[in-house]
Amino acid sequence: MKITPSEIQDLLIIDPKVYGDQRGYFMESFNAERFRQATGLDVSFVQDNESLSRRGVVRGLHYQLPPYAQAKLVRVVKGCVWDVVVDLRRSSPTFGRYMAVELSAENKRQLFIPKGLAHGFAVLSEEAIFQYKCDAYYHPEAEGAVAWNDPTLNIPWPILTEEVILSEKDKNHPLLADAPLFE
Repeated sequence: MKITPSEIQDLLIIDPKVYGDQRGYFMESFNAERFRQATGLDVSFVQDNESLSRRGVVRGLHYQLPPYAQAKLVRVVKGCVWDVVVDLRRSSPTFGRYMAVELSAENKRQLFIPKGLAHGFAVLSEEAIFQYKCDAYYHPEAEGAVAWNDPTLNIPWPILTEEVILSEKDKNHPLLADAPLFE
């Protein structure tokens, strides 16, 4: 696997090695020992999640607060999304900054998202199946979120605002200035 540090501290872009031939392809989507050797991180994933969304859906920007904060390894198994993370760690040199990258079934790119970052995505294909590996269990009382369209973040989402499809919950998230953050 090829691991590339991003402009957000501790956020990693992972391109797995893909073996393809006339039958299709094979890839190892995660190997704990190889990940540890490549990153120095010892992550133990305890929960896998999957979502199906259609074009125009924006999910996010979500996170879990301590003591239930989650690191995630995310990827797309069908379709294409524009994936966004925002650094919410006040002590980080990249606090308040966002990074976006296209994740797709075609490019097989993954993101390792450390604890303390909000995460979301916009679906660019007709539909997308998105998978998340999490290192901590979900706790509804620890939910945190930032509005996807926060003007201080000024994220250039690649879909028109009038085409965005949001859940009722995602329509009502606070701005970054009003959201609970990490130290």
